[in-house]
Amino acid sequence: MEEKITSASEDLGVEVITGQPCPFCMKKTLTLQESERDIPFFGPVFLFSMDCSECSYHKSDVDLGLEKEDPVKLSFDITCEEDMNVRVIRSSFGNIKIPHLGSIEAGETANGFITNVEGILNRLKHQIENIKETTDDEKEKKTAKNLLKKIMRIKWGQESAKLIIEDPTGSSAIISEKTVKTKLK
Repeated sequence: MEEKITSASEDLGVEVITGQPCPFCMKKTLTLQESERDIPFFGPVFLFSMDCSECSYHKSDVDLGLEKEDPVKLSFDITCEEDMNVRVIRSSFGNIKIPHLGSIEAGETANGFITNVEGILNRLKHQIENIKETTDDEKEKKTAKNLLKKIMRIKWGQESAKLIIEDPTGSSAIISEKTVKTKLK
């Protein structure tokens, strides 16, 4: 039985539907949530999420509220500490790369999200810390340690890096005048 929850959250543009069948455990314990947000200097975006209270399945995505774009490649030069605050919107189809540091790949189970440059660096930092903690290879540990130092230098504005998002749906964005936008081939 579908149940639509109505609450004060609807005043904020949030719609919640419970009792949906979960694609993994097949139980009717899936909650769907959709909301619209207005991102300053960008415009409207739609946030979607699915959460199962039974098996903990989670999926989220972000969709631009604007007319769909062509496949896009976004490049942003991280050059100073202030760049940590630049807003990043990544659809579940967007591949994020920071050359010589790491990547966040799109895929069937990938989630879309809204964060900032520092949030992207923190996600990469977490991946690298996991590798450092789980490997027995001393060379991999040393490489991970050096990458973690590099992330901190980038955050502090002591080293530069390039943030690249490639999105075949055109639904990702880096909200800055410094962003270079080209057509993805």
